[in-house]
Amino acid sequence: MTGEVSPRAHGDDGVAPAELRASHEDRDRVVELLRVAAGDGRLTAEELDERLEKALNARTYGELAALSRDLPAGPAPLAGAVAEKPKEMIRIDCRSGSAKRDGRWLVPLRIEARVTSGHITLDFTEAVITQPSLQIDASVRSGSLNLVIRPGIVVDADDVAVSSGHVKIRAPWGPEVPVFLRIQVSGRVGSGRIKARPLRRTLWQWLLRRPRPYALSSAT
Repeated sequence: MTGEVSPRAHGDDGVAPAELRASHEDRDRVVELLRVAAGDGRLTAEELDERLEKALNARTYGELAALSRDLPAGPAPLAGAVAEKPKEMIRIDCRSGSAKRDGRWLVPLRIEARVTSGHITLDFTEAVITQPSLQIDASVRSGSLNLVIRPGIVVDADDVAVSSGHVKIRAPWGPEVPVFLRIQVSGRVGSGRIKARPLRRTLWQWLLRRPRPYALSSAT
């Protein structure tokens, strides 16, 4: 969502927001949230199977919200809820040492990341994402820019110019996973690196029901 919607106690025709009909996109978003929660160890295999079945058959926002209310990312957004408004841009300048964004942080529309000899980590596993795209302008002389991603996040670093460092993108999930955020990375890498990877989990192969190698894209 990119704008704010005024909260209402009921829909335009007097229907409460929780009783409004959910779309396929709403169901897909909750299904992915449940899979991530299971990968984090927050849901057992039995709980995951039970909730996935309910999510795929949910008819209303209220039914979907009930399935994710006890998870860190919160319930599925209800119609009429006020969206959190992200910043237009944030700048992160790391001359040495390290800088990190993790936990529940609000993803802006654009990030300028400058790394001289340190490390910047942007962890999106629990981030609040309110728009479908993010532009990252990166300048990595040495050191690294690390993106920790989750299913549904696609990273495109084709516009990064590389001198003697490297760029590596890892995404083990397949095309059946709905995409809710596209990260476009541009800029330059000197002798450092830009890397995007998921959290190191051992349950993903089980969650996807079959072994699946990493889909690897790299530029050197």
